Amino acid sequence: MQDDMPIDLNKFIPRRFSPRNLRWVVLGFFLLIVLFSSFFTVDPEEVGVILRFGKFNRVVNPGLNFKLPLGIEQVYKVPVERQLKLEFGFRTEEAGVRTRYSTRSFQEESLMLTGDLNAAEVEWIVQFRVKDPYKFLFRVRNTIQTFRDINEAVMREVIGDRTVNEVLTIGRQEIADAVTQKLQKLCDQYETGIKVDQVVLQDVNPPDPVKPAFNEVNEAQQEKEKLINQAWAEYNRVIPKAKGEALRIIEEARGYALARVNRARGEAARFEAIFREYVKAREVTRQRIYLETMEEVLQKVGKKLIIDEKATGILPLFQMDRTVKSGETK
Repeated sequence: MQDDMPIDLNKFIPRRFSPRNLRWVVLGFFLLIVLFSSFFTVDPEEVGVILRFGKFNRVVNPGLNFKLPLGIEQVYKVPVERQLKLEFGFRTEEAGVRTRYSTRSFQEESLMLTGDLNAAEVEWIVQFRVKDPYKFLFRVRNTIQTFRDINEAVMREVIGDRTVNEVLTIGRQEIADAVTQKLQKLCDQYETGIKVDQVVLQDVNPPDPVKPAFNEVNEAQQEKEKLINQAWAEYNRVIPKAKGEALRIIEEARGYALARVNRARGEAARFEAIFREYVKAREVTRQRIYLETMEEVLQKVGKKLIIDEKATGILPLFQMDRTVKSGETK
């Protein structure tokens, strides 16, 4: 059996670094730190704002960029191409197909007083972008909180100039447009570097304690509108018909008057014409008028018997009974 090989224990003892090797290690770590702190990447929807010793120096575009290392220059990334939003009166906890909202009440933001001294809970969303990263970071302290405060102040001002019916129904788009304009004006005045894209009224409701009373008021107003519409319908059915009937009667009266006047004028003209002929030949005209009159009168009398007043004994020949009965039947 062979003897065991001797074990060299020196190889298990760690060697001490020489001062020269230690300098190289430190230098290597320093170079790595300088390398990793000198380069940074800016996403496509962002820009980088560079500060040198805490003072604004420049703005860099998306991509790989260089800055002075070891804290000499600092970079702040600002999303200038991304649309941001703030929620007021509610909070979204999880967005998706079935969005989940926070159950916490935010009445300190949403509860407002309208111009007619009614209360309303207004929930809205503000969509905005950062158009000037320098102003956004350095012109206003805590820009986002300031922007939230401006939103609440402007919304309360606009809501306070409207009635509760305008806020709840027909005036919502007008309110959103007015808030957008006023909000942008204040953002420019305060140099926040923010561009307001849109204000959307998410939901507007009366406060929960007054909802039953508010619903009763709405029902009464709807009933009032219904009765007014029914009255106008009846008015439109009866009044035009009455006006048409009145116009018809007036036109008939005018027609009757015109006919009577024309007939009277015709009879007067006819009488004058006959009188002129009568003056020219009195006896002939008198005889003609007599005959025409008798012709008109005798047509209404029935059967006539004309005999000589001196004739006698002829009554049986005329069958008087039959004549009388025939005259009576007529």
